[in-house]
Amino acid sequence: MFQNLQHRLGEVFAGLRRRGTLSPEEVERGLREIRLALLEADVSLPVVKEFTARIREKALSSRVVESLNPVQQLVGIVYQELVDLLGGPAEGKEPLAGGEIRRLMLVGLQGSGKTTTAAKLALRLMRLGRRPLLVACDLKRPQAVLQLVTLGEKIGVPVYSPEDAGGTDSPLEVARSALERARREDRWPVIFDTAGRLSIDEEMMAELRELASHISPDATWLVVDAMTGQDALTTAENFHRQVGIDGVVLSKFDSDARAGAALSIRSVTGRPLLYLGVGERVEDLEPFYPERVASRILGMGDVASLAEKVRQEVDLKEAKGMERRLLEGRFNLDDYRAMLLQVRRLGPLSKVLQMVPGLRIDEEMAEQGEKGIRRILAILDSMTPEERRRPEILNASRRRRIALGSGTSVQEVNRMLRQFKEMRRLMKRASKKGLRGVIGSMLSRR
Repeated sequence: MFQNLQHRLGEVFAGLRRRGTLSPEEVERGLREIRLALLEADVSLPVVKEFTARIREKALSSRVVESLNPVQQLVGIVYQELVDLLGGPAEGKEPLAGGEIRRLMLVGLQGSGKTTTAAKLALRLMRLGRRPLLVACDLKRPQAVLQLVTLGEKIGVPVYSPEDAGGTDSPLEVARSALERARREDRWPVIFDTAGRLSIDEEMMAELRELASHISPDATWLVVDAMTGQDALTTAENFHRQVGIDGVVLSKFDSDARAGAALSIRSVTGRPLLYLGVGERVEDLEPFYPERVASRILGMGDVASLAEKVRQEVDLKEAKGMERRLLEGRFNLDDYRAMLLQVRRLGPLSKVLQMVPGLRIDEEMAEQGEKGIRRILAILDSMTPEERRRPEILNASRRRRIALGSGTSVQEVNRMLRQFKEMRRLMKRASKKGLRGVIGSMLSRR
């Protein structure tokens, strides 16, 4: 979502760095570029004005203009203001981790991703050691109950549906019965997936207010679609005014949508962003940490989120086994294939690379990387198990067959095998000289 904004701000700071020193006029020109970049990202105009005014006040101080590295000082100011705009420094734990929330009501328009978000939250709660219960209170959309039941089965979380409440068509009755079951089975938190509409109307709001008065939720979270841009802010304002919300979950954060909703929603509603939907899988939900998002926007990476993603998605036991076989010289093409699949589980390459500090990769380069991984996997999948275990038997005729089966060329098969051999050779040297020795020898050849 932030790639365009990240690119634009990167160009602004690169231009300022070329000047070396900063005069007040150059600071103003830089602020003008920052303002344009934010407006292009669909950030609310009042938010942009207030944001740049705060930066101007701090950037024009003599401490910045006369410092030895004024541009770095300016980057630091923009970073801190972004953190404040996004909600201030996080406490280091995600909203559901504390256990204070036992009844959680999700609200939002139809199509915002509310039902999928309910399942994603339930999965995170399970990973935190909790025993959640999902409740299907969206009885207006015919497929909503079935969708929630299907997702619940997928993640192993029970779903309380109208059928469990005797086939009632009343969301209130479903909610009351679900709470009784939660008390009997000691299942908390209870997550209520409520009805939405294609647009805001009084009937929906009245239904939500009545439901809230009966279940007394500890928290009401609004799910908004990042792709709706400025409409997401209007939606958030309306829900907050008519129902009352405690926080926002931004779905479809992995889309090509502009960043305006994410950057504006806290200022407009006074309520924090809590989670980001970063993909279609039930695992694709991240807590929202302002510092980490500000770092990504400014191209400073996000090592903490990358480490969390690795812990969640990568089989560490399998990875350690691969590492051991690499260092012992027993790493084969089966291991290579498993390693690439582990990398793909982290998500789209472009999103993963954004988290690496100091690495600036544009969309085209990232897409080339994705294609490269797909082609290598196609080549490996076209081999027999014996060929992957013993790559030394891959003669010319076998390579021609593999190229034909994978839709690639013999040259690509040969290149992949050369890369594999080079990686294995380097890691074998690492086992003898240590990783630092290998890096040193690689640098000495440059």
